[in-house]
Amino acid sequence: MRKILMGMFFFGTLGLSAQYGTLNEILNRLEERKGINQHLENENIDNKKFVFIKDAEDHTERDFIVIKGNQATYVEVFDDKATGESSSNVFTGDIVRRKNIVSLRADKLENKKVPMPVTKTLLLTRQKDILYLIDVNTKDRWIDEASYSKNK
Repeated sequence: MRKILMGMFFFGTLGLSAQYGTLNEILNRLEERKGINQHLENENIDNKKFVFIKDAEDHTERDFIVIKGNQATYVEVFDDKATGESSSNVFTGDIVRRKNIVSLRADKLENKKVPMPVTKTLLLTRQKDILYLIDVNTKDRWIDEASYSKNK
């Protein structure tokens, strides 16, 4: 009787251990997908270009963030689907980085100060060896152009 109980205890412990490992693996994948609990403080984003493309019914919007040191360039390109014309806005400003959070403040439009700067708070994350900046407010995902072009 004692051997049977010990055997059941032993196999029960193995089962719990296997379930814990699987559960832990699932949680790690979910955390990676959301971008939390990643330690990317040492990830170099200097000279990186991040791209965001949004397709609407009447136009396509392509946005770029180019980071050089603590300076940043934010470019908006609008392509009108009806006329085929493109227009763009080029903002310049600075960034501040604290761990995985990147704050962008672009206060100049084509080298002229604007009264209301463009600000973005972005979370740096890595998913399947691709760097992303996720806008904290809108959940828009900016993909690293170098990561995108090498995986294509």
